[in-house]
Amino acid sequence: MRDGVHLHTVVYTPKDKSKAYPILMQRTPYSAGPYGEGNFRTSIAPSPYLMEDGYIVVYQDVRGRWMSEGAYDNMRPTLPVRNNKSKEIDESTDTFDTIDWLLKNVKNHNGKVGMWGISYPGFYSAAALPFAHPNLKAVSPQAPIGDFYFDDFHHNGAYFLSYWLATTVFGYQKPGPTDEPWYEMVDPGTRDGYQFFMDMGSLKNADKYYGEDNFFWQQLKENPDYNEFWQKRSIIPHLKDIKPAVMTVGGWFDAEDLYGPLSIYKTIEKNSESAYNTLVMGPWSHGDWAGEPGAQTVSSMYFGDSLSTWYQKEIEFVFFDHFLKGPGDGKTGLPEAYLFDTGTNQWETFAQWPPKEARKVNYYLQDEGKLTTEQPDGFGYQEFISDPKKPVPYSQDIKLNFTPRKYMADDQRFAARRPDVLVFETDVLDEDITLGGEIMARLRVSTSETDADWIVKLVDVFPGDTPNHDYVQEGMDMGNYHLKVRSEVIRGRYRESFSDPKPFVPHEVTEVDFRLQDVLHTFKKGHKIQIQIQSTWFPLIDRNPQRYVENIFKAADSDFVKATHRVYHSISHPTHLEVQVLERK
Repeated sequence: MRDGVHLHTVVYTPKDKSKAYPILMQRTPYSAGPYGEGNFRTSIAPSPYLMEDGYIVVYQDVRGRWMSEGAYDNMRPTLPVRNNKSKEIDESTDTFDTIDWLLKNVKNHNGKVGMWGISYPGFYSAAALPFAHPNLKAVSPQAPIGDFYFDDFHHNGAYFLSYWLATTVFGYQKPGPTDEPWYEMVDPGTRDGYQFFMDMGSLKNADKYYGEDNFFWQQLKENPDYNEFWQKRSIIPHLKDIKPAVMTVGGWFDAEDLYGPLSIYKTIEKNSESAYNTLVMGPWSHGDWAGEPGAQTVSSMYFGDSLSTWYQKEIEFVFFDHFLKGPGDGKTGLPEAYLFDTGTNQWETFAQWPPKEARKVNYYLQDEGKLTTEQPDGFGYQEFISDPKKPVPYSQDIKLNFTPRKYMADDQRFAARRPDVLVFETDVLDEDITLGGEIMARLRVSTSETDADWIVKLVDVFPGDTPNHDYVQEGMDMGNYHLKVRSEVIRGRYRESFSDPKPFVPHEVTEVDFRLQDVLHTFKKGHKIQIQIQSTWFPLIDRNPQRYVENIFKAADSDFVKATHRVYHSISHPTHLEVQVLERK
């Protein structure tokens, strides 16, 4: 690299040297191995179809990871300006310098380079876009992290406790290049995550597992707000004047990175009008599209067969082939957006996303748990007691995840039947209703204390006579299945600013507005649209003490108190969900 650091790079080249090949590259913090002479990956490239078609495939350990030199920095900040004579580095310069080296040192290439990666490697793909090397022609960020304060470890200011075990992987520096893990995973001693974290108590008690040497845990603890530390790590503000073709890929049921794909696509669309920029969103959990499971399922939901293979052949292959082997003029035959309707189990194409033809509709909370498109005409509210000692589980499963997944499509009946979860639903639908686009929760709430989390879930309630299919999980029944279509949380203190937290005034009606991620889902005739509202979601997110403290990571166990929360559905304070509806002919 330009500062003299060496990055470990593995190059796979076709045996046939009679022609030139494009270069496909992935930069990863998760190991470019296997290491050692004679040790090779059993499969390379994004799919077997691209591997068999003939590419030079490159894997690289990013700076500070595995066999590469240098220090590691989570979501390393992007330099806002570029001077190629400077020794300053970021992930963009490391990518630029790597491409430069490959073009000069690898034989039989055609001068065109592509990049791809899923999850963290998806971020490194996106990070290659600012000030991109002129030979970088096609980039596919897949399930990319866009901003660590809204992907993975945080959602709207709430800390995602379900990623706590992963802190080990990202929090320790290594003394030098190594082909063995230099970190040791925490052994919780139980598979019961709910009980483990309840026994742990306040997050300050986690210090006994992660000491001063875990720099990432210290960064999480010391930066609870969206301050400069997090802001400068976001790749989103740097996605402008993009030159390579971009195809962003994500899954509607991706528990880890749903914010990233949608935000990256929309930002490039807004700031780089001339760029080739497309979006693919399927019925996948994190990274499902890279394999071939046969039946595509998430939790007890079945969406069809060989959807990943179809994507690999008909979308991903076409994208890279066009820009790395073909004319590269942008006439790929692919649409602007290929999106899967998770209610009809059909792929749909769109000329833009969100769709221009979608109309905005508000679903208002009403008395007696009703949900309608009419504004309330009364003065009602519903209240519940939120007890941090009895938090609402996010899943019925007894497990302790490295990262959560299937809960994104889990049945929500167990939550709907709790007294600390408010439920509002429409009458049985007499026609299909397709939500396609963005969703905004506009809550009007109050609390007896000074802080609160607010969780909103959009749920598709199936008819009671819905038949089971071959992939229904044991102990589950599709009759009256409560499919969680979309959900999101906001830490209430950040309702006005993620950078400047503010306590609630007890008993004062307060506006709490926040965005849920996009959706394409048809609620079928005979189903019901339901909204659930709650204040705990454990141990997906950490518990809010509900008594305002400056830093929840340092709260004492005595700070956690019961609170009475109210959600209003009145003329003056109409809580509602703002959605986009697609008219179907």
